[in-house]
Amino acid sequence: MQVRPSALRVHRDHGRLTISFDTGHMPEGPSLVILREDTAAFVGRKILHVGGNSKQAIARLHQQKVLALRSWGKHFLIECAQFSVRIHFLLFGSYRINEDKPNAVPRLSLEFSKGERLNFYACSVQFIERPLDEVYDWTADVMNPLWDAAQARRKLRAAPGMLAADALLDQTIFAGVGNIIKNEVLHRIRVHPESEVGALPARKLGELVTQAREYSFDFYTWKKAFVLKKHYQVHTKTSCPRDGTPLQYRKHLGKAGRRAFFCEVCQRLYRAEDT
Repeated sequence: MQVRPSALRVHRDHGRLTISFDTGHMPEGPSLVILREDTAAFVGRKILHVGGNSKQAIARLHQQKVLALRSWGKHFLIECAQFSVRIHFLLFGSYRINEDKPNAVPRLSLEFSKGERLNFYACSVQFIERPLDEVYDWTADVMNPLWDAAQARRKLRAAPGMLAADALLDQTIFAGVGNIIKNEVLHRIRVHPESEVGALPARKLGELVTQAREYSFDFYTWKKAFVLKKHYQVHTKTSCPRDGTPLQYRKHLGKAGRRAFFCEVCQRLYRAEDT
């Protein structure tokens, strides 16, 4: 059995793949891509039993065939013929593949043939009645092949007063980017989180867009290799690896009010009045 620092465990029980994942924080886009990959074997299979304590009409899923398993940003999507189900893990959601979480009732449990199952805990479950291509803008998802960097730049230019930290967390611009990616990207491009988007030089704006995607794929690679936390430069850290000075910490920063770790020495603060 292998243990990931992110609390994702993978092992085989009598030849059956068993996976458990406890986030401990709001999962980011790369984690949803990994979930999509881990559950790919359920595509094309019929749901034989439905359980869970969701208040949604989850019995609708009984006898439905899973046509596709997709992700958009932080949403996991189960696509059926007439509708889809959206799973959002919120802050403390988790999932189990082919096993049950001890002393916990799943929000949604889907059982297939051979006793194989998907269990989702402490998450939001919602039905989507329209085709997913009508609901989601795939070009806004940093992990999607259809990602449109030029569109992201246009959206940023349309919101010059937005803080860089809030911009990265805006799911209409960077679907899938979460707080870890936000902190690490801003340090990587040497931009203070309270910088105003409109004050960023064109080169820095381009770096922000480029690295939002590139770091997300680095995150994905490191997470699959069980080494994500080893690559943190500032998130949850106390000193800057670039210049050795103590990092600044804010429990709540920007309109999003998320934790921020940053260096006031190497991360420049860009403001409109300075341009």
